[in-house]
Amino acid sequence: MQTKFRMMMAFATVALLLSACAQFERNTSPQATVDDDAYCRANSGEPGSSAYAACRKDRDVQSSRASGGGSRIERAHRNLAEDMLNNPR
Repeated sequence: MQTKFRMMMAFATVALLLSACAQFERNTSPQATVDDDAYCRANSGEPGSSAYAACRKDRDVQSSRASGGGSRIERAHRNLAEDMLNNPR
């Protein structure tokens, strides 16, 4: 009986993890990426500069607000990803 319970818990855990990963899909069409890149290059400078990074972050926030906002989990995921990209160890 205890083995059956453990198997059910393992299955539930895997299902929860897979559903959590599915939440992070967003509309990142190539057209939207090109527009943001072109806009930030024209107004803030070359990729890699702090002004360019701030511009891209602002554009991301604006698009997330326009699409109905983001949940706390999505913001935490985005912040973690940005931290990993900007602060390699």
